Amino acid sequence: MTIKSDQANQRSTYSETQDKFLVTPDKDVDPVLSVVMPTLNEEEGIVECIDRIKTAIDELCIPTEIIISDSSTDSTPELARERGAIVVTPDREGYGYAYRYAFSQARGEYIAMGDADTTYDFEQLPRLLKPVQNGEADICMGSRLNGEIRDGSMPKLHQYVGNPLLTRFLNTFYGAGVSDAHSGFRVFTKDALETLDLTTTGMEFASEMVMKAGANDLTITEVPIIYHEREGEETLNSFRDGWRHVRFMLVNAPDYLFSYPAVALVSLGVLVMALSLGGITAGGVNFGLQTMVGGSLLSIVGYQIWTLALFTSIAADPIREPKSALIGTVRARFQLETAASIGVVITGIGMLYVAGVFIQWLIAGEAALPSAMATLLASTGIVLGIQTIFGSFFMSMLAERSSGN
Repeated sequence: MTIKSDQANQRSTYSETQDKFLVTPDKDVDPVLSVVMPTLNEEEGIVECIDRIKTAIDELCIPTEIIISDSSTDSTPELARERGAIVVTPDREGYGYAYRYAFSQARGEYIAMGDADTTYDFEQLPRLLKPVQNGEADICMGSRLNGEIRDGSMPKLHQYVGNPLLTRFLNTFYGAGVSDAHSGFRVFTKDALETLDLTTTGMEFASEMVMKAGANDLTITEVPIIYHEREGEETLNSFRDGWRHVRFMLVNAPDYLFSYPAVALVSLGVLVMALSLGGITAGGVNFGLQTMVGGSLLSIVGYQIWTLALFTSIAADPIREPKSALIGTVRARFQLETAASIGVVITGIGMLYVAGVFIQWLIAGEAALPSAMATLLASTGIVLGIQTIFGSFFMSMLAERSSGN
């Protein structure tokens, strides 16, 4: 079911008087608002969307341009031009790039964005523009999850699992504080757009905008909206595009991807090794050689992951900078010679112990060997020490390259 009304036929044709606030390509007027829609074969919905934008323009009474960022092979661009829209053709593929290409040509002080498939009711533009125009927010988003989702407009998997889960991740990682992070109906200022410095080209573009807004302490507000059934063929791939969002969120939040898991693994590993060395029994579990092996593996893997967090903090430029106190301390006080020396000491102690065990074995045989758990502890120290030595050199190389750039 699409957004239809009793006035649908009247909206299909507009006189010049009714379009007096629409800034067409032939008008020498500076727009206050730019409405941007990306299109890929949207001939079934483009006319209704533009006509609804015109209704909103008449209510707002401000000069407005409609920009269609089009990559269609059907009649979408012709239909858009006939109704006074400015049609631009991106020179690269991608949902996000289509928006970025159009944003670069938008002249309005305020910019609105939304899909051209009739899922969003553009007559609600004044409600989204108001808080931004009044200075109450840098970005206003239409919330589908706090509003109404019409039957058939969104798959149940998206409505009850995908969108809420991705929104929860985004709020946790970036502090955005929104209810519907992937709503594509948004209004924001030109200044906010410049602050965001958007770079993605795919469907993760919607996440990037909210993530960078949260990271830059921009104010986001939401208004409930009705989400309608789309016209035309669905182009979203649930799992592929969902994974793109998750991947983009994780790689730009290295604390959540690396630091926190690393700390958890190392802490658990050290605890298990300590209980194993003491031969402790807890909750019916006997800690011994087998658990010692597990604790050693947890500690080594956790340390490896933590070094990745450290390297990422130098080599990458994530949206959410790592805030781990330990990483900050190491970066601030890092010296190659000191770090490498610590690694040499740890490795040396472990190797001396293992060498002593080897000599005992040569002299007295296997019966004279000390506890296998102590040997395993020394071996763990050797592995961590060697990682520290070579990791220190690698970190020094990254730091020099970063400072050189």
